[in-house]
Amino acid sequence: MMAKSVLIVDDAAFMRMMIKDILTKNGYEVAGEADNGLKAVDKYKELTPDLVLMDITMPEMNGIDAVKNIKAIDPGAKIVMCSAMGQQAMVIESIQAGARDFIVKPFQADRVLEAVRKVLG
Repeated sequence: MMAKSVLIVDDAAFMRMMIKDILTKNGYEVAGEADNGLKAVDKYKELTPDLVLMDITMPEMNGIDAVKNIKAIDPGAKIVMCSAMGQQAMVIESIQAGARDFIVKPFQADRVLEAVRKVLG
């Protein structure tokens, strides 16, 4: 069976590295990375990953707008939001925009994997 591919979107390189580490150690393939919402939309078109892990607060285009754009391209897109503490309103907005789940920073590996497995089914 082919490994499920994930696109990691976060403006902080160390965050992407941390998530990448968790995913690759657990058999997932990191298809690509993006550091803002605009690049995330382009990368999604290019890579068509099985899942997107999307930060909310980013330059150029935030995660919520990126979710809306990706869902417009692919209504079946599977997206999990990554939020900092105290961003509940934005998390709700992104779920309404089509995200399937969310994880809160600082990340715990098992919570990341639980969300990824749940959404990928």
